[in-house]
Amino acid sequence: MSTTATTDFVAAQKVNRRNTLVLLVVLTGVAALTGYMIGWALETEATDSVPLLSAAGVVIALVMTAASVVWSLVSLAVGDRLVLRMAEAKPITKADAPQLYNVVEEISIAAGQPMPKVMVLETDALNAFATGNRVGNGTIAVTRGLLDTLNRDELQGVVAHEMAHLANLDTRYMVVVGVTVGLIALVCDMLLRTMAWGGSGRSSSNKKGSGGGGLVIFLLLIVAVLAPLAAKAVQMAVSRQREYLADATSVQFTRNPNGLISALGTLADKAAPFPGVSRATQHLFIVNPVQTFTKKSSALMATHPDTADRIARLRNLGG
Repeated sequence: MSTTATTDFVAAQKVNRRNTLVLLVVLTGVAALTGYMIGWALETEATDSVPLLSAAGVVIALVMTAASVVWSLVSLAVGDRLVLRMAEAKPITKADAPQLYNVVEEISIAAGQPMPKVMVLETDALNAFATGNRVGNGTIAVTRGLLDTLNRDELQGVVAHEMAHLANLDTRYMVVVGVTVGLIALVCDMLLRTMAWGGSGRSSSNKKGSGGGGLVIFLLLIVAVLAPLAAKAVQMAVSRQREYLADATSVQFTRNPNGLISALGTLADKAAPFPGVSRATQHLFIVNPVQTFTKKSSALMATHPDTADRIARLRNLGG
């Protein structure tokens, strides 16, 4: 989507949902192809022939899909509680932070979403995140530094962004994507270790056969190395699209992009790591607390879009 042409938040949401769907299809394809190639290679070695259609490949592709679904369900059941525990988020009452509660309540009404739990991370760093595996079970957590620094309009923009993640079910998206990527990496790592351990025996047996065995090993090596990289790149692309989508959806809730624009500028300057945050949870936050990404950075593995680009898109939405 062009960042120079003025657009509206509904169009921006449609574009980013479409982009996310395409990326999920690509990721599913990578997982299925990885499983199929492993099954095809095993069948090729077992039968000493090269089948055009591998039954073993189809079976392993289906097994990987089923494992991804089961693993995703388990992660969805416990993931949000684990994230909140890792981040050391503490529940607060309305009396503790009345302005924050009022903002969350009004954005909740504007979004047509149930009131989420509200938590605070006791750190001077400026950041926020949302988690929740189903409608009505969401949590919005903000840092003490953010509460002490932002004005009400900026706080409203941040809360609307996090409410958008809940409304768009981004936790579900990212759990499923993360599990699939993890499964691909695990299977490929096991494949590489198996190839290393069995290399000597395989090489001696291949001396008696044709060059087909060497081709199979070469193809497996390519799959084992490239599949996890491709899957991780897709995961990061999905994460960036969900950030753009949350920005656009926040404007739908507030009808005012200026608060989030101002907040992003402040957060980009003052984002910093803090206890409880890690590379495993960095994608959840409104700005990455571990790494800073700009247009000069390698965009392929970035969890978040360039903040300047996000601000430019928000200004177009308000144009």
